Amino acid sequence: MEEKLYTASQFQLIWWRFRKHRLAVFGGIVLVIIYLMAIFADFLAPYHPNAHDAKHIYAPPQKIRFVGEDGFSLRPFVYGYEMKVDPRTFRRVYTEDRSKVYPLQFLVRGHEYKLLGLIPTDIHLFGTEEGPVFLFGTDRMGRDVLSRILHGARISTSIGLVGVFLSLLIGIIVGGISGYCGGVVDNVVQRIIEFLVSIPTLPLWMGLSAALPPNWPPVRIYFGMTIILSLVGWTGLARVVRSKFLSLREEDFVLAARLVGAGRSRIIMRHMVPSFMSHIVASVTLSIPSMILSETSLSFLGLGLRPPTISWGVLLQEAQNISTVALYPWLLLPGLFVVVTVLAFNFLGDGLRDAADPYAR
Repeated sequence: MEEKLYTASQFQLIWWRFRKHRLAVFGGIVLVIIYLMAIFADFLAPYHPNAHDAKHIYAPPQKIRFVGEDGFSLRPFVYGYEMKVDPRTFRRVYTEDRSKVYPLQFLVRGHEYKLLGLIPTDIHLFGTEEGPVFLFGTDRMGRDVLSRILHGARISTSIGLVGVFLSLLIGIIVGGISGYCGGVVDNVVQRIIEFLVSIPTLPLWMGLSAALPPNWPPVRIYFGMTIILSLVGWTGLARVVRSKFLSLREEDFVLAARLVGAGRSRIIMRHMVPSFMSHIVASVTLSIPSMILSETSLSFLGLGLRPPTISWGVLLQEAQNISTVALYPWLLLPGLFVVVTVLAFNFLGDGLRDAADPYAR
């Protein structure tokens, strides 16, 4: 084992140390599952995310059962609904109708979609032949909450990746110039960063989000929100890059690159940045949750993405008042997915940060 340690590459050392961090490995597995759910949302979702069912408004989640009136069944099933209107509150009250048994079918036909945006098909993972199947209940318009959560994962999880990529690009360029040049350039850049950090984050987001035209299409608003979050979130990464550059610019390999005539941009991008790429990866992983939370917060307040765009923040707008939460608690399920995703990213980031320096004890 000691011989392997002496001959192993840095990547192998990082991997060996990372896989010892059980929470980080668990977080990575959870994130893989969430992103696969987002990619194959059309296949996994039993209904179209905007499909309305006027007969099942605010229907509670159905339970998947294996034991019914006739005993144990190998095929899972759900009971149908029996709906009554409360004469005092005029609220719909749903109960199980055990006379209506709907076996769950797998690989059933439903609405048409394009798998991965390329292959036209109408096959879905599960469904029923006759009655409805709302495993996470429905909202005020009778739309399936599960289907909307799966489709909302696409925007809520991808906005973190796209936003952090733009922040990474800005942070490396600005932080690299600041740390490599030093002197007046470093002072000017640091004062700009301090000014941006001193601005209250929420009012800044609100002001920039309000500047987006309300008549923009959803795709343009999505990219606008991504750019806004990136312009606000690059400062922390820039400081990390600057501190690394300050310690690396006097190293022998940087001096050797200067002596052979390498330009400033080549020294930064080909020699200095790769030397601490593992730290950058760890910092980026810990930055993605803040991007996801930022989008969710702005959309929840009605200042970010807007319907008909579907994201977890947009879905949480349904649960903005106490009465809705008290009567229809399943509308908070998108918030549970946000919490799980953020925790998984934090676990993964902690593991990557510990493994980024495999020579540390």
